[in-house]
Amino acid sequence: MTMPIHPSAPAPLNRRRALAASASAVVAGLLAQPLLADRARAQAGPAAVSGGLPAAGAPPQPWQNWSGVQRAQPRARPLPADEAELAALLARSSGEVRVAGAGHSFSALVPTAGTLVSLDRLSGIVRIDKAAMTATVYAGTRLGALARLLDAEGLALPNLPDIDAQTLAGAIATGTHGTGAALPAVHDGVVGARLVTPAGQVVELAGPRDADALAALRVSLGSLGVVSQLTLRVVPAFNLQRKVWLQPVQDLLRDAPALAARHRHFEMFVLPFTGYAAGVAHEVYQGNDLLLPSSAEDAMLADLQRLRDWLGRFPALRTWAAQRFIDPQQTEEARERAHRLLSTVRASRFNETEWHVPAENGIACLRQVIDAIHQHNEAFYPIEFRWVRGDGAWLSPFHGRDSCSIALHAAAGEAYDYIVQIGATICRAHGGRPHWGKMHPLTAAALAPLYPRWRDFQALRASFDPQGRMLNAHLRSVFGIA
Repeated sequence: MTMPIHPSAPAPLNRRRALAASASAVVAGLLAQPLLADRARAQAGPAAVSGGLPAAGAPPQPWQNWSGVQRAQPRARPLPADEAELAALLARSSGEVRVAGAGHSFSALVPTAGTLVSLDRLSGIVRIDKAAMTATVYAGTRLGALARLLDAEGLALPNLPDIDAQTLAGAIATGTHGTGAALPAVHDGVVGARLVTPAGQVVELAGPRDADALAALRVSLGSLGVVSQLTLRVVPAFNLQRKVWLQPVQDLLRDAPALAARHRHFEMFVLPFTGYAAGVAHEVYQGNDLLLPSSAEDAMLADLQRLRDWLGRFPALRTWAAQRFIDPQQTEEARERAHRLLSTVRASRFNETEWHVPAENGIACLRQVIDAIHQHNEAFYPIEFRWVRGDGAWLSPFHGRDSCSIALHAAAGEAYDYIVQIGATICRAHGGRPHWGKMHPLTAAALAPLYPRWRDFQALRASFDPQGRMLNAHLRSVFGIA
């Protein structure tokens, strides 16, 4: 869909038709088309993040996250086959324990020099209760795999995040979310769980008697123990219809609240130094005449980066050029199974910070963030803006309030301090709470006032893990524990 562009021999500006070829495909590229998801997952399984399993007798291989910004050399990397093996290894081990999922957290939740557990072998559906509309799932199941397994049973999760490579346990632990003003984050659907404590005791949580423990477990940062199973609410499988379009930034900022109220799913991407933003709306589609999305992959993101590389020193010229090449009349439409449109694969790696502000502050906060990003000529990643319904999980960033999420990205290998600083100053000033799995600089002194049940969580955490074995250096800083 784009003309080839070779940085070694740049074409004249009037031939750089990449953005003109399909303006909405810029976002399609960011959404990294679902039709390629299975292939990409096969190429980026656990070994791509962890370095694979060592040969017998060899020392554990080092671990790194998806972007490479977090790294660790654990003492042991067990891969338990079932809950009993998991309980036994926790009971006989000593020292610090963390769990590695898919490595899609950018904060330092995972790194440890102790025991780093993988739940990759605890994967799949345990049972489905169609009368209660719940599914009990092994905690190591990837969200994408779970979506396909549920779809085969005529079921679905109510919502999904925009990346589905994460393990279910990791997504729940960090407050991972999708978009939709009336739709909560993934963890809100948890109605039961099985947890192995650091002492090796298996605890089952379910029903009103365990309401407090479940409210803590739903976003626990992996600090209570190792989750082995989760029971989730499910809904009948459904199709979605997607529309992607471009508008001038100020126009879409004006329209965004009404669009979020009108559509089941709505989000927007502000394209820095272009003057445009993309709207992405999804509605339930009752028909069966599915329309597959185009497969631009992330070529359009590369075009935005090239434009930055060529004209980054001249922001006014960069904006002028982008506005000449973008065709705002072009739109994209697709009709598919919900999980194929909501969640996708990101081929281009990045680092990210994300903040959740009260919904009523969202647009005002976003305006300031856009202005701040435009002070940094190195920026080219779109600013992602989403809506999330509030919930009651004690450490949920959405606890007690509907929220808007603002996500900033920097390409892996490039400077990212500026996006972290923008979030920590502007979004905090609007009442923002950081995404637990994304980069942020906050420690306990700043975090505790943001969460009404902070002390309750700390007391319950200590009862599950009195020796603090589930805490690494990052979590001790987050929780204020020496």
